[in-house]
Amino acid sequence: MRTMYKVRPLHGAELPPGHLPTCMYRLPNLHRAAAAPQVTSAAAPRTGDAGKDEEVDPSLQALESRQEEILKRLYELKSAVDGLSKMIQTPDADFDVTNIIQTDEFSPLTANGADLDLMLGKDYGALKDVVINANPSQPPLSLLVLHSLLCERYKILSAVHTHSSVKSVPENLLKCFGEQAKKQPRHEYQLGFTLIWKDVAKPQMKFSIQTMCPIEGEGNIARFLFSLFGPKYNAVTSTLIDSWVDTAIFQLQEGSSKERGAVLRSMNAALGKSSWLVGSELSVADVVAWCALQRTGTANTAPANVQKWLKSCENLAPFSSVMKLLK
Repeated sequence: MRTMYKVRPLHGAELPPGHLPTCMYRLPNLHRAAAAPQVTSAAAPRTGDAGKDEEVDPSLQALESRQEEILKRLYELKSAVDGLSKMIQTPDADFDVTNIIQTDEFSPLTANGADLDLMLGKDYGALKDVVINANPSQPPLSLLVLHSLLCERYKILSAVHTHSSVKSVPENLLKCFGEQAKKQPRHEYQLGFTLIWKDVAKPQMKFSIQTMCPIEGEGNIARFLFSLFGPKYNAVTSTLIDSWVDTAIFQLQEGSSKERGAVLRSMNAALGKSSWLVGSELSVADVVAWCALQRTGTANTAPANVQKWLKSCENLAPFSSVMKLLK
């Protein structure tokens, strides 16, 4: 093979610092578009000055323009949000939420009848059925109270059955819905309410047997049943109601004696400001809390405001009918 080029070794050459040889061809910068190749000469500029005379990449210019446009839009959005924030008055951290609750004028128990088709969906030619499984050793008192309240609003076809997993059920629980004076055709009712005494760990409810997964827990079922009244609460009221329901189930009913004492003190303070636990009207929080007190047997030792509230509940027919089951 014939040698085409021969380069002398430079390791022994003495070059001044910063000096680059000018006897070689210089290649164009591949990162610069439309950059013409340059041939070095004795008068050619050094490597550090080569980029000053080259053109800027158009794609880089487009990227910079896009960044400037995005920053401009973000600045406009920030200005718009700042303007809106000045128009909204945010309450202080120590603002009394009861002032907001008092403005909630909707009363689910005194309003006109709600549209069940709107809340539960329209099912032509079929009666909407609510089926609840409950253990007779721990009867869900709140569900019985809500059943009585619903009977005052809708035409309900009620029924009580006993599952084979239960050996015996007290007579008062078998007649917890009372006796229906007159049997009417099924299609003339608005809602079916069936209670099945069954050996289950916690109450279970199904509304649509074919498509709906069961709702478990007395508190969750109570929320569903109370929603059939069509109540419309603001966010603060809804949160407080949910909080009281959970407190009544997990601390007042299932908690220790220390937890029950703390809950009773909180109830006494809340009932010192209003007639009911949340606002000026009966809610599902009152129903669940009242039943929890009756089940734990702490109603007689409750503070003064709680005692007054208990009497207000018992003056209502749905609560007094459940009181008969406890005797």
